[in-house]
Amino acid sequence: MGSASLPQNAAAHPENEHKAVLIIGQGGLGDQSYNDLGHRGFTLGLAQTGLTGRVLETSSVVAEGGTILRQAASSGAGLVIDLEYSHSGILQDVAQDFPDCHFVILNQVASGSNVTSVLFEEQQGSFLAGVLAAGVVKQAHLPGLEHHQELGVIGGTRSVGIDKFIAGFVQGAHSVDPGLGVRISYANTFSDPAKGLEMAHVMYDSGVGIIYAVAGTTGVGVIHAAAQSGLYAIGVDQNEDGLAPGHVLTSMLKHTEVALDRVVTDYAHGRLAGGSVVHMGLSEDGVGLTEMRYTRALIPANVLQSVTTAREDIVSGRVHVWNVVTQGYPDFMR
Repeated sequence: MGSASLPQNAAAHPENEHKAVLIIGQGGLGDQSYNDLGHRGFTLGLAQTGLTGRVLETSSVVAEGGTILRQAASSGAGLVIDLEYSHSGILQDVAQDFPDCHFVILNQVASGSNVTSVLFEEQQGSFLAGVLAAGVVKQAHLPGLEHHQELGVIGGTRSVGIDKFIAGFVQGAHSVDPGLGVRISYANTFSDPAKGLEMAHVMYDSGVGIIYAVAGTTGVGVIHAAAQSGLYAIGVDQNEDGLAPGHVLTSMLKHTEVALDRVVTDYAHGRLAGGSVVHMGLSEDGVGLTEMRYTRALIPANVLQSVTTAREDIVSGRVHVWNVVTQGYPDFMR
């Protein structure tokens, strides 16, 4: 456990409603992505409400799910927020044993009267990224794309949590060109930039021009490879456009910090409903693309307009983006 670990057998405190615990997910703090954003929102929420909070982090977060959750709940916390999506099943069981503690899980649905699930519609933002990437590579307007006419994706692991991004990206790309090739690989790690760099170079050398990196700090290596190859990447979770200006087309923003700030604030004011699911999609500004500070001027106007139109169609319900979490895998992902 890290320095913020909690006592295993702490007695319940009468002031427990003023205490919150954040469980860090795979990849850990310092991932420059999902966990860092969640921690930022958690910290902001604590500062605004006066709640006290602790962070619980371990390198074996998947294997030790039950132990970590019980440790957090038994520490006297009134609110436990779990960033590790693989804990959804065990969280339901633990929540039953701690009825006075409110549990929140991100990216999965868990049942329980004292459980709130927060679902990001990453597939929606990824659809927009796919529309953008397909339009750019199809027109070959940017330098280097003349002989790199395919798209690629490098995911951290093969799991519904990551494939949710990938399916949306592929669907968006195929809405522009159904025959466009999209190569998909998995690094099986969220914390190895060197592996991301190596995998990306293999893809670029095979004719891929733009890679969507959905792999935590492993994805930072993908972005470095894009710059080295004179080609392009798409970042994820937070704004990574500045990591290689001009070589990151955009980043698919997942506003975990907004969700965590809202969860802590709603809990502090008695507004956090148990047994509920909170959706964070395009309509709620939970996901979206960056302003493309370094690349917008290079992207054809009709491609930018196609992204705007796709966003409007998703928000209005005219276009439905496939969700592997609730719908299973589409044919194009099997």
